[in-house]
Amino acid sequence: MLAHLLVGAVDLGRRHALLITALALALAALAGGFAVRHLGVDTDTDHMFAESLPWRQNEIAFARAFPTLADPLVVVIDAATPEEADATAAALAAALAADPAHFRSVKRPDASPYFAREGLLFLDTATLGPLLDQIVDAQPFLGQLAADPSARGLFSALALIGVGVAAGEADLAPYLPALESFDATLAASADGHPTPLSWQRLIGGGKLADLAGRYRFVLVQPVLDHAALAPGKAASDALRTIAARLPFVAAGRAHVRLTGEVALDDEEFSSLAQGMLIDTIGSLALITLWLVLAVRGPRLILPILATLGLGLALTSGFAALAVGTLNLVSLAFAILFVGIAVDFAIQFTVRFREAHHDIPEPGAALAATARVAGGPILIAAAATAAGFYAFVPTAFAGVAELGLIAGSGMLIAFFCTILFLPAFLTLARPRGEPAPVGFSTFDALERRLDRIRGPVLTAFAALALLGLFLLPHLRFDSDPLHTKNPHGEAMRTLHDLMDDPLTNPTSIDILTPDADAADQLAAKLDHVPEVADVLTLDRFVPTDQPKKLALIEDAASLLATTLAPREAAPVTADQIRLAIATARSGLAPALAKLPPDHPLARINADLARLADAPDDRILAMNAALTQFLPEELARLRAALAAKPVTRADLPPEIIEDWRAQDGRVRVEALATPAGHDSAGLAAFVAAVRALAPTAGGMAVIIVETSKTIVTAFTHAMIGALAAIAVILLAALRRPRDAALVLAPLLLSALLTVVGIRLAGITLNFANIIALPLLLGVGVSFNIYFVMNWRAGASRFLGTATARAILFSAATTGTAFGSLALSHHPGTASLGALLLLSLTATLIATLVFEPLMLAITRR
Repeated sequence: MLAHLLVGAVDLGRRHALLITALALALAALAGGFAVRHLGVDTDTDHMFAESLPWRQNEIAFARAFPTLADPLVVVIDAATPEEADATAAALAAALAADPAHFRSVKRPDASPYFAREGLLFLDTATLGPLLDQIVDAQPFLGQLAADPSARGLFSALALIGVGVAAGEADLAPYLPALESFDATLAASADGHPTPLSWQRLIGGGKLADLAGRYRFVLVQPVLDHAALAPGKAASDALRTIAARLPFVAAGRAHVRLTGEVALDDEEFSSLAQGMLIDTIGSLALITLWLVLAVRGPRLILPILATLGLGLALTSGFAALAVGTLNLVSLAFAILFVGIAVDFAIQFTVRFREAHHDIPEPGAALAATARVAGGPILIAAAATAAGFYAFVPTAFAGVAELGLIAGSGMLIAFFCTILFLPAFLTLARPRGEPAPVGFSTFDALERRLDRIRGPVLTAFAALALLGLFLLPHLRFDSDPLHTKNPHGEAMRTLHDLMDDPLTNPTSIDILTPDADAADQLAAKLDHVPEVADVLTLDRFVPTDQPKKLALIEDAASLLATTLAPREAAPVTADQIRLAIATARSGLAPALAKLPPDHPLARINADLARLADAPDDRILAMNAALTQFLPEELARLRAALAAKPVTRADLPPEIIEDWRAQDGRVRVEALATPAGHDSAGLAAFVAAVRALAPTAGGMAVIIVETSKTIVTAFTHAMIGALAAIAVILLAALRRPRDAALVLAPLLLSALLTVVGIRLAGITLNFANIIALPLLLGVGVSFNIYFVMNWRAGASRFLGTATARAILFSAATTGTAFGSLALSHHPGTASLGALLLLSLTATLIATLVFEPLMLAITRR
């Protein structure tokens, strides 16, 4: 009955070829148009996993509690001086806040007035005491600067340093880095290229600048367009345009870089698209070449391509109807469709060539093709579809959607092959075949293999055992960062932050009922070896305040009068020259006690060069030296005015990020450097969740997505094999015959495992998708040989079936192999694994399968 139905479908296509072709074109246009209008792309990676998963529920709950922390675009600023970084960050934040079309919120977490006022209280007493002593020791110098914050006052203070050195009362060792910076600024000014002097690096012997860290941050919530391939591109482009106009950025003295979740995702999508057009054109050219070699001539190639195009359009229309939006995994359905569905069309067309050689009349040849090839193609399509459908029930929504679309696409491809392809072939009117279609040379190869089948099968058995042994040792890299382009700005910036203990982004977030519960949990986490630091709301209230305030108050009492702001008269070039002369006379006695290459000696030489400089150069030097001086003196006055603080004194901008509106308080645990690799990250997450089972955050997301994906693929692969086995048993009606299809499939899987270990490939989020392809391709190839064997064939490699399998594999390999050339590391690893699994499948099908069939009694 089935054979009769298949022959009838093919005959229907042949008899109404023009009508069927017109109908196919109309269907393709309708489905394609519907897909263009209604099939979108959802690039939100959160939607790739079911919301019912516990870790996803924790993530959603945290996002609702702290909506201002979601979808961060992290702007990282570094500059030649800390003051230039501060000024750039402040100007950038102000400009971004004025652009609500691209940015929903803008924050500067490191620029709160609270930290400017209470910052010294966050130092431990062992650091604070010596720092204050150095500032107090510089009292004469600071007093002169506060009275006259200009080069005139600075050079007068420099003369005092010289007097102190000459009298043996000044220890310059702590100030050598500051003097080096002073010398560099003076030398640049003397050369006519003045650069700003960093007073953060001068005051306190540079320790204030070190405590602030190298980077400044602006945290942005951009307006995202999840229908675009790069949702944050518009906001990122607007930000870069604004940043390029900032003075220090335009001068090359400050650098603005982007990282964070949004920038990383956008960069990944750009990496995926890079070179895609060239790779696609090259792939299509090679596919066309393989089709030429497989079926010879445009009268057969064009029907195959038309059938593929029709099937792809119908599958796209189905995707638009069934899911509406594609995620970053289900986007691959087109590649899968072309890579696997082409096999059905090639198999039918090559078998038609074989029939047309023996049967000159095209209609009869098509009917004969339907009788011998229709059944195997149907079984292959059904088994492949079942393999894909097995992924639909999994919690990994990304691959579940892919399974639904690709599985349905296999059935669509079958109907296109059995109904529309005969119509296209009829209209194309291919000529009869003058010679047999198979490979005559492969007959000799098969006979040689048959003579040594014992050793060959033994070798396969050994490789299978090796694969079984290696299977538990396959590595899965759970870090999604390893699938991204390491050379992109966002990734390079992220690695810079990971290497800096002050900006470690590997963290876990926990929601606690209130501040007291947060403090109790933080105290426990402090004793966890895998945790480097713990932050919560009360950690922004300094500890040991009485002792620290006493130290600060002592320093403030000594420096209050010294640092009091005064009105200074405007400075002129002649006054600065006079101050230069005074400074040199003060330095002269000190130089005799210092080495010739000492910074003070070089400063004296710089002053000698500047003494005769024109007025514009003198005034430019004054601006470079004192541009940031008033601001730094004000910062120092504010820091010395620190007061006792409690939780009630915390500013709103801090409370907003750490206490939710319902009173729950956030606790953040930071990983040690050991947590940067997969094993260390898993240990970090396990240690924290032992104390806080509902913990979330980036570290938990990375670990849990890994578990979800591995579990989904494990369950789906088992389900797929079971479904394929059921279909084979139902179609072939003999367990032995079903086993003859499954045995090469399992062997190819084990050969792939061996190849993975030999090639040093690590399974990751990107290339694990190759596993269902192994099932789909392997099942199709093996069914054809087994069906031929059931029909009485005793030789296989020289047949038209083998020719179709070989060129189908070449076409599939070309479609998949182009991925291996991708600029995106994850996609390249997918392409490499696909080629490896396809090679293993070909070896199992073309070598192992014929030998198994030869020794199995029919």
